[in-house]
Amino acid sequence: MSDEYWAKEANKALKGKTVRKARYMTKAEAEAMGWYSRCVVIEFTDGTLIFPSQDDEGNDGGAMFGQSPSGKDLTMPVLR
Repeated sequence: MSDEYWAKEANKALKGKTVRKARYMTKAEAEAMGWYSRCVVIEFTDGTLIFPSQDDEGNDGGAMFGQSPSGKDLTMPVLR
C-alpha cells in the first residue's frame, strides 16, 4: 500500500475529531490486549480510541513521541 493510501485512511479515521482526554491504559485494558506494557490512550468525543503499539501486529504497547509548537520534545513512555 502507498503512503497516499495510508494517509487517506488516517485522515478518514482522525481528521476533525476532538480529543476528550488523554490517559494511560488501565491494567485491565492491557491484559485484554495481551500486553505487558500500558501506553497512552487518546479518547475522542465520538468514542474513538487510539493508542501506540510497539509494532504493526499489536504485540505490546508503545511509547509516544512528539514535539510542541515551541520545539520542546514530548515523550510519553510505556508503563509496566
